[in-house]
Amino acid sequence: MKKVAECLYLNESSGTYFALVKRGGKQIRRSLKTQDRKLAERRLKKFRANAGKLTTKVEDRKMLFEELAMRWLKITNAPLKPSTALRYERCVARLEEVFRGLGVAKVNRMDCERWATVRSKSVGARSFNYELQVLKRIFDYAIDIGIVLSNPAESLKPIKQRKKAIVVPSMTEFETLVSTLEQMAKKDKRVRPAISLVRLLAFSGMRVGEATRIVWGEIDFERELFTVSGGDIGTKNGESRVVPLFPVMRGFLEEMIETGAVVGSVSKRSGGPIAVPKPTSRIIRIDSAKKALATACRKAGLPKFGHHCMRHFFVSNAIEKSIDFKVIAEWVGHNDGGKLVSETYGHLRNSHSREMARLMV
Repeated sequence: MKKVAECLYLNESSGTYFALVKRGGKQIRRSLKTQDRKLAERRLKKFRANAGKLTTKVEDRKMLFEELAMRWLKITNAPLKPSTALRYERCVARLEEVFRGLGVAKVNRMDCERWATVRSKSVGARSFNYELQVLKRIFDYAIDIGIVLSNPAESLKPIKQRKKAIVVPSMTEFETLVSTLEQMAKKDKRVRPAISLVRLLAFSGMRVGEATRIVWGEIDFERELFTVSGGDIGTKNGESRVVPLFPVMRGFLEEMIETGAVVGSVSKRSGGPIAVPKPTSRIIRIDSAKKALATACRKAGLPKFGHHCMRHFFVSNAIEKSIDFKVIAEWVGHNDGGKLVSETYGHLRNSHSREMARLMV
Protein backbone atom coordinates (compact mmCIF):
# COMPACT_ATOMS: atom_id res chain seq x y z
CA MET A 1 0.00 0.00 0.00
CA LYS A 2 1.14 3.51 -0.81
CA LYS A 3 1.06 6.26 1.82
CA VAL A 4 -0.61 9.34 0.34
CA ALA A 5 -1.09 11.44 3.49
CA GLU A 6 -0.79 11.18 7.24
CA CYS A 7 -2.62 7.98 8.28
CA LEU A 8 -4.06 7.65 4.75
CA TYR A 9 -3.00 4.82 2.45
CA LEU A 10 -3.97 3.74 -1.05
CA ASN A 11 -4.23 0.15 -2.22
CA GLU A 12 -2.92 0.68 -5.74
CA SER A 13 -4.31 -2.58 -7.13
CA SER A 14 -7.91 -1.91 -6.03
CA GLY A 15 -7.80 1.88 -5.79
CA THR A 16 -9.37 1.72 -2.30
CA TYR A 17 -8.22 4.01 0.49
CA PHE A 18 -7.30 2.75 3.97
CA ALA A 19 -6.79 4.39 7.34
CA LEU A 20 -3.85 3.38 9.51
CA VAL A 21 -3.58 4.80 13.02
CA LYS A 22 -1.83 3.87 16.25
CA ARG A 23 -3.59 3.62 19.59
CA GLY A 24 -2.22 2.13 22.81
CA GLY A 25 0.87 0.87 21.03
CA LYS A 26 -1.19 -1.03 18.45
CA GLN A 27 -1.75 -0.32 14.77
CA ILE A 28 -5.36 -0.13 13.64
CA ARG A 29 -6.05 -0.47 9.93
CA ARG A 30 -9.49 0.01 8.43
CA SER A 31 -10.79 0.21 4.87
CA LEU A 32 -12.46 3.55 4.17
CA LYS A 33 -14.55 1.81 1.47
CA THR A 34 -14.08 4.41 -1.20
CA GLN A 35 -11.87 5.21 -4.18
CA ASP A 36 -12.59 8.92 -3.92
CA ARG A 37 -9.77 10.88 -2.27
CA LYS A 38 -11.95 13.66 -0.86
CA LEU A 39 -14.46 11.22 0.63
CA ALA A 40 -11.60 9.14 2.02
CA GLU A 41 -10.19 12.19 3.79
CA ARG A 42 -13.55 12.96 5.38
CA ARG A 43 -13.97 9.38 6.55
CA LEU A 44 -10.39 9.33 7.84
CA LYS A 45 -11.10 12.39 9.97
CA LYS A 46 -14.09 10.67 11.57
CA PHE A 47 -12.14 7.43 12.00
CA ARG A 48 -9.25 9.19 13.73
CA ALA A 49 -11.68 10.97 16.05
CA ASN A 50 -13.26 7.65 17.03
CA ALA A 51 -9.87 5.99 17.39
CA GLY A 52 -8.83 8.77 19.73
CA LYS A 53 -11.70 7.82 22.03
CA LEU A 54 -10.74 4.14 22.24
CA THR A 55 -10.38 3.04 25.81
CA THR A 56 -7.26 1.27 27.00
CA LYS A 57 -9.08 -0.33 29.93
CA VAL A 58 -9.26 -4.08 29.44
CA GLU A 59 -12.52 -4.40 31.42
CA ASP A 60 -14.25 -1.89 29.15
CA ARG A 61 -13.04 -3.63 26.01
CA LYS A 62 -14.50 -6.88 27.38
CA MET A 63 -17.87 -5.36 28.26
CA LEU A 64 -20.83 -7.57 27.33
CA PHE A 65 -23.70 -6.32 25.20
CA GLU A 66 -26.26 -6.52 28.02
CA GLU A 67 -23.98 -4.50 30.33
CA LEU A 68 -23.58 -1.74 27.75
CA ALA A 69 -27.30 -1.80 26.90
CA MET A 70 -28.32 -1.30 30.53
CA ARG A 71 -25.77 1.47 30.94
CA TRP A 72 -27.12 3.22 27.83
CA LEU A 73 -30.70 2.66 28.96
CA LYS A 74 -30.10 4.20 32.38
CA ILE A 75 -28.62 7.38 30.88
CA THR A 76 -31.11 7.66 28.02
CA ASN A 77 -34.30 7.01 29.99
CA ALA A 78 -33.61 9.50 32.78
CA PRO A 79 -35.26 12.54 31.10
CA LEU A 80 -37.88 10.66 29.09
CA LYS A 81 -41.63 10.30 29.52
CA PRO A 82 -42.58 6.96 31.16
CA SER A 83 -44.22 5.65 27.98
CA THR A 84 -41.10 6.29 25.87
CA ALA A 85 -38.81 4.88 28.57
CA LEU A 86 -40.94 1.72 28.73
CA ARG A 87 -40.70 1.29 24.95
CA TYR A 88 -36.91 1.51 25.10
CA GLU A 89 -36.82 -1.02 27.93
CA ARG A 90 -38.87 -3.45 25.85
CA CYS A 91 -36.62 -2.95 22.83
CA VAL A 92 -33.50 -3.62 24.90
CA ALA A 93 -35.08 -6.77 26.36
CA ARG A 94 -35.75 -8.08 22.83
CA LEU A 95 -32.23 -7.26 21.65
CA GLU A 96 -30.71 -8.99 24.66
CA GLU A 97 -32.43 -12.22 23.63
CA VAL A 98 -30.07 -12.27 20.64
CA PHE A 99 -26.93 -10.41 21.72
CA ARG A 100 -26.72 -11.46 25.38
CA GLY A 101 -23.31 -12.87 26.28
CA LEU A 102 -21.53 -11.32 23.29
CA GLY A 103 -18.69 -8.89 23.87
CA VAL A 104 -19.59 -5.47 22.47
CA ALA A 105 -16.24 -5.19 20.67
CA LYS A 106 -16.82 -8.57 19.01
CA VAL A 107 -20.28 -7.88 17.56
CA ASN A 108 -19.82 -7.39 13.81
CA ARG A 109 -21.89 -6.38 10.83
CA MET A 110 -22.84 -9.98 10.02
CA ASP A 111 -24.21 -10.47 13.54
CA CYS A 112 -26.43 -7.42 13.10
CA GLU A 113 -27.52 -8.43 9.60
CA ARG A 114 -28.40 -11.91 10.87
CA TRP A 115 -30.53 -10.36 13.63
CA ALA A 116 -32.26 -8.06 11.13
CA THR A 117 -33.05 -10.89 8.72
CA VAL A 118 -34.72 -13.01 11.39
CA ARG A 119 -36.38 -10.22 13.37
CA SER A 120 -37.90 -8.42 10.38
CA LYS A 121 -39.86 -11.58 9.55
CA SER A 122 -41.29 -12.06 13.03
CA VAL A 123 -42.53 -8.55 13.92
CA GLY A 124 -44.19 -5.64 12.18
CA ALA A 125 -42.28 -2.79 10.57
CA ARG A 126 -42.98 -0.40 13.44
CA SER A 127 -41.60 -2.75 16.11
CA PHE A 128 -38.59 -3.68 13.99
CA ASN A 129 -37.74 -0.05 13.31
CA TYR A 130 -37.91 0.82 17.01
CA GLU A 131 -35.56 -2.03 17.89
CA LEU A 132 -33.19 -1.12 15.06
CA GLN A 133 -33.09 2.47 16.25
CA VAL A 134 -32.20 1.33 19.76
CA LEU A 135 -29.54 -1.10 18.48
CA LYS A 136 -27.86 1.67 16.49
CA ARG A 137 -27.97 4.06 19.42
CA ILE A 138 -26.41 1.49 21.75
CA PHE A 139 -23.45 1.07 19.40
CA ASP A 140 -23.19 4.83 18.85
CA TYR A 141 -22.87 5.05 22.62
CA ALA A 142 -20.17 2.36 22.48
CA ILE A 143 -18.25 4.56 20.04
CA ASP A 144 -18.64 7.60 22.30
CA ILE A 145 -17.18 5.80 25.31
CA GLY A 146 -14.36 4.24 23.31
CA ILE A 147 -15.32 0.57 23.19
CA VAL A 148 -15.63 0.26 19.40
CA LEU A 149 -14.51 2.26 16.38
CA SER A 150 -17.58 1.89 14.20
CA ASN A 151 -21.24 0.96 14.42
CA PRO A 152 -21.83 -2.60 13.13
CA ALA A 153 -25.54 -1.84 12.64
CA GLU A 154 -24.95 1.37 10.70
CA SER A 155 -25.72 -0.12 7.27
CA LEU A 156 -29.08 -1.59 8.31
CA LYS A 157 -32.10 0.22 6.90
CA PRO A 158 -35.52 0.63 8.52
CA ILE A 159 -38.48 -1.10 6.93
CA LYS A 160 -40.85 1.17 5.08
CA GLN A 161 -44.12 1.35 6.99
CA ARG A 162 -47.43 1.27 5.23
CA LYS A 163 -49.68 4.12 6.14
CA LYS A 164 -52.80 2.88 7.85
CA ALA A 165 -56.07 4.20 6.53
CA ILE A 166 -57.50 6.50 9.17
CA VAL A 167 -60.99 5.79 10.47
CA VAL A 168 -63.01 8.98 10.84
CA PRO A 169 -66.49 8.78 12.38
CA SER A 170 -69.18 10.72 10.55
CA MET A 171 -71.43 12.99 12.60
CA THR A 172 -74.18 10.37 12.43
CA GLU A 173 -71.82 7.62 13.57
CA PHE A 174 -70.54 9.76 16.43
CA GLU A 175 -74.07 10.50 17.61
CA THR A 176 -74.95 6.79 17.37
CA LEU A 177 -71.84 5.92 19.36
CA VAL A 178 -72.65 8.36 22.16
CA SER A 179 -76.29 7.26 22.19
CA THR A 180 -75.24 3.62 22.52
CA LEU A 181 -72.86 4.48 25.35
CA GLU A 182 -75.70 6.35 27.09
CA GLN A 183 -77.89 3.25 26.88
CA MET A 184 -75.05 1.17 28.32
CA ALA A 185 -74.59 3.68 31.17
CA LYS A 186 -78.22 3.18 32.26
CA LYS A 187 -77.33 -0.41 33.12
CA ASP A 188 -73.77 0.20 34.27
CA LYS A 189 -72.80 3.54 35.82
CA ARG A 190 -69.13 2.77 35.23
CA VAL A 191 -69.68 3.64 31.56
CA ARG A 192 -70.51 7.27 32.44
CA PRO A 193 -66.85 8.47 32.68
CA ALA A 194 -66.15 6.77 29.34
CA ILE A 195 -68.83 8.92 27.71
CA SER A 196 -67.23 12.04 29.15
CA LEU A 197 -63.82 11.01 27.81
CA VAL A 198 -65.15 10.24 24.33
CA ARG A 199 -66.95 13.58 24.14
CA LEU A 200 -63.97 15.54 25.45
CA LEU A 201 -61.69 13.93 22.86
CA ALA A 202 -64.13 14.70 20.06
CA PHE A 203 -64.76 18.30 21.14
CA SER A 204 -61.17 19.29 21.96
CA GLY A 205 -58.90 17.44 19.52
CA MET A 206 -56.61 16.39 22.37
CA ARG A 207 -54.69 13.14 22.47
CA VAL A 208 -55.99 10.64 25.02
CA GLY A 209 -52.97 11.16 27.29
CA GLU A 210 -53.63 14.90 27.27
CA ALA A 211 -57.39 14.62 27.77
CA THR A 212 -57.10 12.27 30.75
CA ARG A 213 -54.65 14.58 32.53
CA ILE A 214 -56.18 17.99 31.95
CA VAL A 215 -57.45 19.56 35.19
CA TRP A 216 -60.22 22.09 35.81
CA GLY A 217 -57.66 24.77 36.64
CA GLU A 218 -56.49 24.63 33.01
CA ILE A 219 -59.91 25.72 31.77
CA ASP A 220 -60.29 29.51 31.58
CA PHE A 221 -64.00 30.14 31.03
CA GLU A 222 -63.59 33.90 31.32
CA ARG A 223 -60.93 34.23 28.63
CA GLU A 224 -62.37 31.30 26.64
CA LEU A 225 -59.11 29.36 26.56
CA PHE A 226 -57.81 26.03 27.80
CA THR A 227 -54.24 24.87 28.38
CA VAL A 228 -52.98 21.47 27.27
CA SER A 229 -49.98 20.56 29.41
CA GLY A 230 -50.19 16.77 29.54
CA GLY A 231 -49.91 16.81 33.33
CA ASP A 232 -46.93 15.12 34.93
CA ILE A 233 -45.86 13.30 31.75
CA GLY A 234 -46.26 16.23 29.38
CA THR A 235 -47.52 16.36 25.80
CA LYS A 236 -46.15 14.30 22.92
CA ASN A 237 -43.75 17.05 21.81
CA GLY A 238 -43.03 18.17 25.38
CA GLU A 239 -44.62 21.59 24.86
CA SER A 240 -47.76 23.00 26.45
CA ARG A 241 -50.22 24.83 24.23
CA VAL A 242 -53.07 27.27 24.80
CA VAL A 243 -56.15 26.58 22.68
CA PRO A 244 -59.44 28.47 22.22
CA LEU A 245 -62.28 27.06 24.31
CA PHE A 246 -64.53 25.89 21.49
CA PRO A 247 -68.27 26.51 22.04
CA VAL A 248 -69.13 22.80 21.84
CA MET A 249 -66.41 21.97 24.37
CA ARG A 250 -67.49 24.79 26.68
CA GLY A 251 -71.08 23.56 26.55
CA PHE A 252 -69.97 20.04 27.40
CA LEU A 253 -67.87 21.19 30.39
CA GLU A 254 -70.65 23.43 31.71
CA GLU A 255 -73.03 20.49 31.40
CA MET A 256 -70.65 18.39 33.50
CA ILE A 257 -70.62 21.08 36.19
CA GLU A 258 -74.37 21.65 36.15
CA THR A 259 -75.15 17.93 36.38
CA GLY A 260 -72.64 17.42 39.18
CA ALA A 261 -70.51 15.04 37.13
CA VAL A 262 -67.36 16.43 38.75
CA VAL A 263 -65.41 15.87 41.94
CA GLY A 264 -65.46 19.05 44.00
CA SER A 265 -66.94 21.05 46.81
CA VAL A 266 -70.62 21.97 46.95
CA SER A 267 -71.70 25.55 46.41
CA LYS A 268 -75.09 27.30 46.31
CA ARG A 269 -76.59 28.97 43.25
CA SER A 270 -80.06 30.25 42.55
CA GLY A 271 -80.79 27.02 40.76
CA GLY A 272 -79.71 24.90 43.73
CA PRO A 273 -76.48 23.34 44.96
CA ILE A 274 -73.92 22.40 42.32
CA ALA A 275 -70.45 20.87 42.39
CA VAL A 276 -67.67 23.39 41.90
CA PRO A 277 -64.59 21.67 40.46
CA LYS A 278 -61.34 21.91 42.34
CA PRO A 279 -58.64 23.48 40.11
CA THR A 280 -56.36 20.49 40.66
CA SER A 281 -59.05 17.87 39.96
CA ARG A 282 -58.88 15.94 36.71
CA ILE A 283 -61.83 16.54 34.41
CA ILE A 284 -61.82 12.88 33.39
CA ARG A 285 -61.46 10.31 36.17
CA ILE A 286 -60.40 7.39 33.98
CA ASP A 287 -57.38 6.75 31.77
CA SER A 288 -59.11 4.78 29.03
CA ALA A 289 -62.51 4.21 27.44
CA LYS A 290 -61.20 1.42 25.23
CA LYS A 291 -63.44 -1.38 26.50
CA ALA A 292 -66.57 0.77 26.52
CA LEU A 293 -65.84 1.97 22.98
CA ALA A 294 -65.30 -1.57 21.71
CA THR A 295 -68.56 -2.77 23.26
CA ALA A 296 -70.56 0.20 21.97
CA CYS A 297 -69.20 -0.17 18.44
CA ARG A 298 -70.06 -3.86 18.43
CA LYS A 299 -73.59 -3.26 19.75
CA ALA A 300 -74.28 -0.46 17.25
CA GLY A 301 -72.66 -2.18 14.28
CA LEU A 302 -70.14 0.62 13.89
CA PRO A 303 -66.51 0.41 12.72
CA LYS A 304 -63.98 -0.19 15.48
CA PHE A 305 -63.50 3.35 16.74
CA GLY A 306 -60.71 4.04 19.23
CA HIS A 307 -59.60 7.06 21.22
CA HIS A 308 -57.62 8.54 18.34
CA CYS A 309 -60.61 8.29 16.02
CA MET A 310 -62.22 11.02 18.13
CA ARG A 311 -59.23 13.26 17.38
CA HIS A 312 -59.72 12.49 13.68
CA PHE A 313 -63.38 13.42 14.13
CA PHE A 314 -62.40 16.81 15.57
CA VAL A 315 -59.94 17.55 12.76
CA SER A 316 -62.35 16.45 10.03
CA ASN A 317 -65.06 18.72 11.44
CA ALA A 318 -62.63 21.64 11.48
CA ILE A 319 -61.62 20.95 7.87
CA GLU A 320 -65.24 20.77 6.73
CA LYS A 321 -65.76 24.19 8.30
CA SER A 322 -62.91 25.43 6.04
CA ILE A 323 -60.58 26.21 8.94
CA ASP A 324 -56.98 26.69 7.81
CA PHE A 325 -54.65 23.67 8.14
CA LYS A 326 -52.07 25.76 10.01
CA VAL A 327 -54.64 26.81 12.62
CA ILE A 328 -55.87 23.24 13.08
CA ALA A 329 -52.26 22.07 13.50
CA GLU A 330 -51.72 24.61 16.28
CA TRP A 331 -54.91 23.45 18.03
CA VAL A 332 -53.91 19.77 18.01
CA GLY A 333 -50.26 20.31 18.93
CA HIS A 334 -48.37 19.92 15.65
CA ASN A 335 -45.34 22.13 15.04
CA ASP A 336 -45.12 21.67 11.28
CA GLY A 337 -47.33 24.52 10.13
CA GLY A 338 -50.13 22.19 9.02
CA LYS A 339 -48.12 19.81 6.82
CA LEU A 340 -49.20 16.62 8.62
CA VAL A 341 -52.83 17.73 8.79
CA SER A 342 -52.75 18.47 5.06
CA GLU A 343 -51.15 15.12 4.18
CA THR A 344 -53.38 13.09 6.48
CA TYR A 345 -56.73 14.79 6.03
CA GLY A 346 -56.41 16.77 2.79
CA HIS A 347 -58.69 14.35 0.93
CA LEU A 348 -61.51 15.25 3.34
CA ARG A 349 -61.44 18.86 2.18
CA ASN A 350 -61.54 17.70 -1.46
CA SER A 351 -64.57 15.47 -0.87
CA HIS A 352 -66.30 18.22 1.11
CA SER A 353 -65.61 20.65 -1.72
CA ARG A 354 -67.21 18.27 -4.23
CA GLU A 355 -70.30 17.91 -2.04
CA MET A 356 -70.62 21.68 -1.78
CA ALA A 357 -70.18 21.99 -5.56
CA ARG A 358 -73.26 19.81 -6.11
CA LEU A 359 -75.33 22.53 -4.45
CA MET A 360 -74.43 24.94 -7.27
CA VAL A 361 -77.38 24.19 -9.54
